[in-house]
Amino acid sequence: MIRIGLLGCGNIGGIIARKHEGIEVVAVFDHRRERAEALAGILGAARCHGDFQSFIQDDFDILVEAASIGAVQQHGEDILRHGKDLIVMSVGAFADAPFRQLLEQTATTLRRTIRIPSGALFGLDNLKIGQVSRLDRVLLRTTKQPASLGLVVTERTLLFQGDASECITHYPRNVNVAVALSLAADREVEVELWADPAVARNSHEVIVNGEFGEAQLTTFNLPCPDNPATSYLAALSILALLKNLGRALRIGT
Repeated sequence: MIRIGLLGCGNIGGIIARKHEGIEVVAVFDHRRERAEALAGILGAARCHGDFQSFIQDDFDILVEAASIGAVQQHGEDILRHGKDLIVMSVGAFADAPFRQLLEQTATTLRRTIRIPSGALFGLDNLKIGQVSRLDRVLLRTTKQPASLGLVVTERTLLFQGDASECITHYPRNVNVAVALSLAADREVEVELWADPAVARNSHEVIVNGEFGEAQLTTFNLPCPDNPATSYLAALSILALLKNLGRALRIGT
């Protein structure tokens, strides 16, 4: 059974703890000690650590980050140097190209692996054809309820239009999907961010044109039961990734 350490004991960490069949969560850490203790209580046998250094020295194979962009940037290199593979939920950390290159080089040198789940999107897997074939355009059109963005608007409003790298500057809490698309397709992604009081659910529409043809896929996300700010699909995608790590038969590009 795969042994994991969980960095971040919030909503996604809680879902992993409650649905961890086939996965052994042996250690947890959160900068809010009470959250780590509560999650360790749900897991039963998991060790709760009071500081990051004791946590990273624990005996597990893969560290699952479910904390924040800052946590990835602060601890990513240290995680790899302690002989752990890394699964990153806060993929927005890789919008910083020099940091991403440093982490990739460190992982290559140490023969470790960094994995990024599909997150709040369907269709991310096939976008990797952009690494071997021409893509003329990748557009991400995200529509959110104004409340989820901390806004009050009375009609559908375009908040941002431009490259993903620029969107990060203006809307840093809404970049994970755009960065994941950019990494998969190996090119800059165009982003439109809309606030719409008429929508019941947040959505991500991906429009791709290239040498392969054309594709358009829209994902309508339901929120996690305990936290409306988190996509339930994003949480489930990491469970699916973990479940398939040890399988001999692997599906997808």
